[in-house]
Amino acid sequence: MLDPKIAENYIAILTEELVPATGCTEPIAIAYCAATVRKLLGQLPERVSAVLSGNILKNVKSVVVPNTGGRKGIRPAIAAGLVAGDAERDLQVIADISEAQLAEIDAYLERTEIDITCGSSPCKLDIDLTGYAGAHMARVRITNHHTNIVHMERDGEILRDEPIADASEERMTDKSCLNVEDILRFADTVELSQVEPLLMRQITANSAIAEEGLRGAWGAQIGRILLEDYGDDVKQRAKAYAAAGSDARMSGCEMPVIILSGSGNQGITACMPVVVYAKHIGATQEQLLRALVVSDLVTIHQKSGIGRLSAYCGAISAGVGAGAGICYLLGGGYSAVAHTIVNAVAILSGTICDGAKPSCAAKIAAAVDAGIMGYRMYLHHKEFRSGEGIVADSVDETIANVGMLASQGMRQTDHTILRIMQDTECR
Repeated sequence: MLDPKIAENYIAILTEELVPATGCTEPIAIAYCAATVRKLLGQLPERVSAVLSGNILKNVKSVVVPNTGGRKGIRPAIAAGLVAGDAERDLQVIADISEAQLAEIDAYLERTEIDITCGSSPCKLDIDLTGYAGAHMARVRITNHHTNIVHMERDGEILRDEPIADASEERMTDKSCLNVEDILRFADTVELSQVEPLLMRQITANSAIAEEGLRGAWGAQIGRILLEDYGDDVKQRAKAYAAAGSDARMSGCEMPVIILSGSGNQGITACMPVVVYAKHIGATQEQLLRALVVSDLVTIHQKSGIGRLSAYCGAISAGVGAGAGICYLLGGGYSAVAHTIVNAVAILSGTICDGAKPSCAAKIAAAVDAGIMGYRMYLHHKEFRSGEGIVADSVDETIANVGMLASQGMRQTDHTILRIMQDTECR
């Protein structure tokens, strides 16, 4: 039996992680911060100073900000949040922008100085915005996760000032209790009424944007290419639906996504392959939901050691999670799921994150392919063994090695990626 306290913690983790967002979460976090600045200032700033961490710059540079007429980057995200943002809606802060507000955003960008610099914060996720209007100012800072406001200031008065910690899980539910064996016990035994609303919202929203990605001419159209060129079997559909959701999201689609570990791409990738396989085998809703629990929690388990932003591509963790969820859906127990995870991790453990952009969809397709390959290897009694690369004696030790690789081993990789992507202000 699973310890009830652990089960309670797992429910809290899912509740905390499975939240809606409209648009890529990094520009949306900037818009949320900007909307909070305007709320504090009580008027539109005449000038804005933005000090951002390198990983925020990396993840905002090439992605379309929804409801801005196809604009990309930091300045449109700031302007949209200031002009039309509703800070009470968190990561849906700019989900509803009228035509009149869009015109106002364009005018604001034309007339307003927005100064952007790359800060030297120890936090990979760090957004520090200050707005000035006449003799007045307001400052808001977010660190570590996308709505975690640690500092608020107005006209020199400190309204909030939390200590800055280099910890991506700051003030979030403790994830040290996550391990693969307990995740499977939880999936087997959880009262579905406790997680069904969260999971059904994830399925509904992420299925909708995946369908839109396949219908429309979004991004690089990776999902459509997969189905047209590689056939319509279940494996290709699993890859295509996950990729298509990212195709749409990275290119400014205004449909909401249920995110995971702070990422819409991960929320889609952990979800859609499991949904596709469930439909293929005629699974019951209960079977689908319990398999999705496995996929989501295995993804979170990996990401808790890696961090929210990293040089390590988060889609890989979600693709591995999807492989584990598919394995569980098809009847796999602990040994099958553990081998699937280890095999999949060993295949694509070095994929880099060079920002949010259309190519994320192709990385997602590769990640889902690795997850499925990890399971197929298990079925053929093949496996990557301890001592081969980063593979350790157990699945959880292997996951810990991935966290060490990403958080420690890839620090210089992250700096190099940022140097390549950014101009001299970030060097």
